[in-house]
Amino acid sequence: MSTAITSNPLIDRLPTHLRQFIKPQDYTDYTPINQAVWRYVMRKNVDYLSRVAHSSYLDGLKKTGIEVDNIPSMYGMNRILQEIGWAAVAVDGFIPPNAFMEFQAYNVLVIASDIRQLEHIEYTPAPDIIHEGAGHAPIIANPEYAEYLRRFGEIGCKAISSARDYEIYEAIRLLSILKEAEGTPQADIDAIEKKVEDLQNDPVEPSEMALIRNLHWWTVEYGLIGEVENPKIYGAGLLSSIGESAWCMTDNVKKIPYSIDAAYQGFDITKLQPQLYVTPDFAYLSQVLEEFANKMALRTGGLSGLEKLIKSKALGTIELSTGIQVSGMFTNVIEENGKPVYIQTTGKTALSYREKELVGHSADYHAEGFGSPVGKLKGINLAIEDMSPLDLKAYAIYEGERVTLEFEGGVTVTGEIITGTRNIQGKIILISFKNCTVTHNDTVLFQPEWGIYDMAVGKKVISAYSGPADVNSFDMISHVPSSKTIKAKRSAEREELENLYQTVRDIRAGKTATLTLDSVFTELQQNHNDDWLLSVEIVELLHKENNADLLDKVMKHLDDLKNRRPKIAHLIDGGLELIFEKESVN
Repeated sequence: MSTAITSNPLIDRLPTHLRQFIKPQDYTDYTPINQAVWRYVMRKNVDYLSRVAHSSYLDGLKKTGIEVDNIPSMYGMNRILQEIGWAAVAVDGFIPPNAFMEFQAYNVLVIASDIRQLEHIEYTPAPDIIHEGAGHAPIIANPEYAEYLRRFGEIGCKAISSARDYEIYEAIRLLSILKEAEGTPQADIDAIEKKVEDLQNDPVEPSEMALIRNLHWWTVEYGLIGEVENPKIYGAGLLSSIGESAWCMTDNVKKIPYSIDAAYQGFDITKLQPQLYVTPDFAYLSQVLEEFANKMALRTGGLSGLEKLIKSKALGTIELSTGIQVSGMFTNVIEENGKPVYIQTTGKTALSYREKELVGHSADYHAEGFGSPVGKLKGINLAIEDMSPLDLKAYAIYEGERVTLEFEGGVTVTGEIITGTRNIQGKIILISFKNCTVTHNDTVLFQPEWGIYDMAVGKKVISAYSGPADVNSFDMISHVPSSKTIKAKRSAEREELENLYQTVRDIRAGKTATLTLDSVFTELQQNHNDDWLLSVEIVELLHKENNADLLDKVMKHLDDLKNRRPKIAHLIDGGLELIFEKESVN
């Protein structure tokens, strides 16, 4: 089992800002109890989901190398996932939504490598290897769904966030960590739950990221497929929860035909979902995604796209009609008749074309910000970008000429043209001036003493989206989560119990064990009388050995446990049902 970050060509091409979230999977961190939790959930899942999950599920388990008896290793998963064009990386719990989706765009599955506690075996709000490995991985073996997931990541990572989105993300991440950690005071959990609830209920207009996260939740995480009256499960949150996968199939959960309306339906990560959406097929998921993307600033651009970027207070990009891309922190836009006529960034800004930084226009060169008019020249029907070389010369837009360009929105650029940069089609996308003054009515926007003025050319803003055009233009090693997952506490008592679990695991595998099942059970009763899962595993082995006397003792112990701990009675019964092949369990 590898403890390094296992390679795969898809991982090798990940940009640096995504690599910061990857951590090695140390397989030795998984304890015998962890392995037993994985095995219990997977045996229950395979048994139950074979009847209620989409037909891709069981086939996908085989194709992605997911075993029932062993927590998957990244090495094994990457070796097999490579065959279907995907890869997997380990991360520490929740990562920022933009990063999560961008991994998907690169066909890389993000797997939180920790595993839930035995006490949370049915469901945990924290992402874990059961959720990711047993939930997400099998379904991506379906090519149609895999393409939806990749496309979702490609579009989703461009969604513009708000500062509030990141605050919600940090709060939910901390909540998931505290709820999964052993011994967290209830008061701490209550406090962070209230913060999450207050943030989610805050009546503000949702950002693009908030809306597309809703679509992600109701499809990738909690999606149903088929007929509303008789749906199948494909969402990873349901596939990995032995409690909610059964609950969701009852009439207690409302089933709604999937549509773009799901983008406006929020969710509570800490509770069972009261309603779920049913898509008729995977192709329809892509149809709704494109419908949503058509409403995003990524495709609409314009004044509203710029305003979204300004409100986000984060690195973003606009693209003009010539294809030139401006990436930076947008802080101001001058508008005229509902259209942007001048855009401004503050701080490091880079200029690109087709996602490749223009030579000489790095973030270091434009370190103090960037500003440029947008639109057509006043009184001239022909936009600069549409002018032929003869047109440009006729209007004195020519190297070495001193020119005054008056734009329709009231912006005036006066200066001596140094040079112009053209795109591959030959259109002017950038003009550089010296001794330049830029004004909007009576407001001075640029002065000659500030140096060279670079003017982006474009009659309109056709796109606005989160992040840079060229990921290499900026140092994006930032926004690493401030909270870290909390590991299970070690104690002598815990180690003793882990050793008992390991002994049973060795016996099942036919290995030499230091204790007999009788001795293990005796020690379990004496020192760990509240543990239930190991007794179920012992029953499984005794049933195979036809050891009726000891089996009777363990079954009586489990009956006693069910009486003492009624909340886990159904878990015990669920394990016994698998062993006795649906015989009546009393």
